[in-house]
Amino acid sequence: MMEIYLKEIAHGRSGDKGDTSNVCVYARKPEYYEIIKREVTAEKVREYFKDMVKGEIIRYEVPSLGGFNFVMKHALGGGATLSLRLDSLGKSMGSAFMRMKIHVEEGEL
Repeated sequence: MMEIYLKEIAHGRSGDKGDTSNVCVYARKPEYYEIIKREVTAEKVREYFKDMVKGEIIRYEVPSLGGFNFVMKHALGGGATLSLRLDSLGKSMGSAFMRMKIHVEEGEL
């Protein structure tokens, strides 16, 4: 078992709507989709972002595109017009997400 950064097998893009942030995570190769599905659960994302995300985290699976959309509610300190955060639009959430550590078997990569 090895520990790697998610960015080694995926790429991500973040967006926002009010106080909700979403991060789309796409497998770099089709065979990485199942690893991400297993390792990047809503519960693990909740633990990873526990200091930033105060609301529900929902994972939507998009297997036809080899990706996932994570919707994180109450994640931006009120949103662009209310937040005192430097990144009130959540643009850095995608980069932060890619630094999440996951576990893979030696033969999976």
